[in-house]
Amino acid sequence: MSRIVVTTLGTLGDLHPMLAIALELRQRGHDVVFVTHQVYQSRIEALGFEFRQMRPDFTAINDPQEMARMMDCKTGQEYMVRQWANPSLYEMYTDLLNVAKGADFIFSGEGVIATPLVAEKLGMRWASSAMVPLSFFSVYDPPVLAPFPALATLYPLGPIVNRGIINLAKRVSHAWADPIRQLRHELRLSPIQGNPLIENRFSPYLVVALFSSVLGQPQPDWAANTVVAGFTFYDGTQGGAELTPELTQFLDTGDPPIVFTLGSAAVLDAGNFYQESIQAAKQLNRRAVLLIGNNPPVETRSADMLAVNYAPYSQVFPRACAIVHQGGIGTTAQALRAGRPTLIMPYSHDQPDNAARVRRLGTSRTIHRKHYSAARVAKELSELLGNPRYAAKAAAIGRIVQTEDGVGVACDAIEKQLISI
Repeated sequence: MSRIVVTTLGTLGDLHPMLAIALELRQRGHDVVFVTHQVYQSRIEALGFEFRQMRPDFTAINDPQEMARMMDCKTGQEYMVRQWANPSLYEMYTDLLNVAKGADFIFSGEGVIATPLVAEKLGMRWASSAMVPLSFFSVYDPPVLAPFPALATLYPLGPIVNRGIINLAKRVSHAWADPIRQLRHELRLSPIQGNPLIENRFSPYLVVALFSSVLGQPQPDWAANTVVAGFTFYDGTQGGAELTPELTQFLDTGDPPIVFTLGSAAVLDAGNFYQESIQAAKQLNRRAVLLIGNNPPVETRSADMLAVNYAPYSQVFPRACAIVHQGGIGTTAQALRAGRPTLIMPYSHDQPDNAARVRRLGTSRTIHRKHYSAARVAKELSELLGNPRYAAKAAAIGRIVQTEDGVGVACDAIEKQLISI
């Protein structure tokens, strides 16, 4: 069978969907090697995969100040590209090239900006992924841009106005891609038109959209070779992760709680999220589970509340009455599959757009991070839990997501490319 390089950069929200696909590819007989951050080596090797390091290192996962810079609503995206990824672009290229030389195919996370260069240099077939609808920057289904959320109010004016807004985003970020253009020149690769961070960023062979069709449908300006696979789920359960006995007992001995979580990245920049969440749950007289990551323990002073570092979302979300989270696509996907209403407090990047999409589905409400106070949260949750339409719509969407086979569709599409090699 084929030797496939799976490469990704970023948070667990970027890694987990690729792990789900890699496990199925291996089950189908393929040899899979991961090329990603050093910090994920033990996690990947524990699942029996070959691991190779790719720079830059993801130091933010252990550095709250660095994570706060990356998660800044206005400047986070620029910081990640210009101050984090670009300075290591040549090393990223070299690390990936050295592994890809001995492989048949590359399946790439969209943040790996070196993949198009490596594939073109080696003349390899490859597939790119799109984790969120925002990735396509469609004028027919335009995204909420985190630095300029007010521009979304202009989208009803139609594609002509929307194209102007998307072109603004291209111009703002044009200079961010100068290191990519320079490296292409040094490698004697053909010049590219436009902004490679927005245009010409996907594989000419296959683009796999790793999100549910309930979030985004193919548009006329999407890449013609796009396959909407659906969400691909991994949260440690495949590796044996389970609920702790304490959490299991808590869930078994009372009404479904509100679950408060900030995913794997925003949790490092939690601010007052957990303190305000505790007070909001108390005002509502609701039980609560707080997933706090590596933050210092929080004092709940109530038998109706439990704080734990981690729990597999697939096991705890279906047992919640509602879920409050940051809007990362991994957390959003698990909440949609669980069929539970949500309150989303987006930070940056794709999160404001994800929040807007699930709000349009009728399963969720949104609260601005600056407005996250106990009183405001209690009011939003009271509406969310008191209006049965949210629960009914969430359950209906959950049934749709549960029937999708994102892993199977993605692997089928990749294997079709392998036949052509």
